[in-house]
Amino acid sequence: MSLRQMEYFLAVVEESSFTRAADSLHVTQPALSHQVKALERSVGGALLERMPRGVRLTAMGRAFLPHAQLAVRSAHQAERAARAAAGVAGGELHLATLHAVAVGLLPGVVARWRALHPGVSLVLREYGSTEALEEQLERGVADLAVGPEPARWTGPLLRLGREELVVVVPFDDPLAGRGAVRLAELADRDWIRCAMEPLVDGVLVLDRACGEVGFTPHTVLRTEHTSTAVRMAAAGVGVVMAPAHMVRGAVGEDCVLLSLDPAWHRSLAVFSRVPLTGAAAAFAELLGASAAAAPAAGGSSAAEPDAHRAVLQQGCDLG
Repeated sequence: MSLRQMEYFLAVVEESSFTRAADSLHVTQPALSHQVKALERSVGGALLERMPRGVRLTAMGRAFLPHAQLAVRSAHQAERAARAAAGVAGGELHLATLHAVAVGLLPGVVARWRALHPGVSLVLREYGSTEALEEQLERGVADLAVGPEPARWTGPLLRLGREELVVVVPFDDPLAGRGAVRLAELADRDWIRCAMEPLVDGVLVLDRACGEVGFTPHTVLRTEHTSTAVRMAAAGVGVVMAPAHMVRGAVGEDCVLLSLDPAWHRSLAVFSRVPLTGAAAAFAELLGASAAAAPAAGGSSAAEPDAHRAVLQQGCDLG
């Protein structure tokens, strides 16, 4: 069994066709078929069912697929890591992050990176939840991840500090002149919620926090991404809770950001499966320097109640 055979197998699965897979790989169809058959002989059975119109996975193929994907991704990541260890003069760096972090925190860092290391291109993959982010990093889709600090991570991790979570209202909102608001003051408001809002003990984090101060949030709209929710809040559809950096990145000055009293925060980190070298280490260092230079967000969270601490512990995806 070889890496090339697994790459050929994955191409056939992705294209659902030997012909299209051969075209994408720039090889002849007989050569591709020969490699896939050799792979099937090595594993002891058929991985693909040949059909009049395309192919489909057999039961053995479905079991083999995720392991082949991991093996190929890990091999590519190993190649990138080896090249990166030589320095940051060239190559490609793969990053994984949450949508909210990509919109809010990364643009300035990436712009600075491009100025410092124009020979290293970046590939950015965005996910909607911390669970998906960590799972995909474990599967080798990226060299490092940037997002809420994982609750349990055994690989290298650099803490970037905390980001404040704020409430977003339009300019003409009665609360717009305030610097901060208590959660209980929002009991009669319409709320915009994000599909990836995390659960704490089986309860959505905002429902839990609002319940502890005596109300159930009235949800009028659910969105896939926080940037969409923030735009809706700026238009007056309802209020939304979101990371401060993301709000400024999504809508700029088109809305008002209110701190919560007591303040809510989430811890951010950059983390990887393997020790950081070369370009990955340089990018992590740049992130750390940018986070250290950023102004502190909001007030202290020392008096945060249990629900607020749960937000911190769960990473508060708000993707």
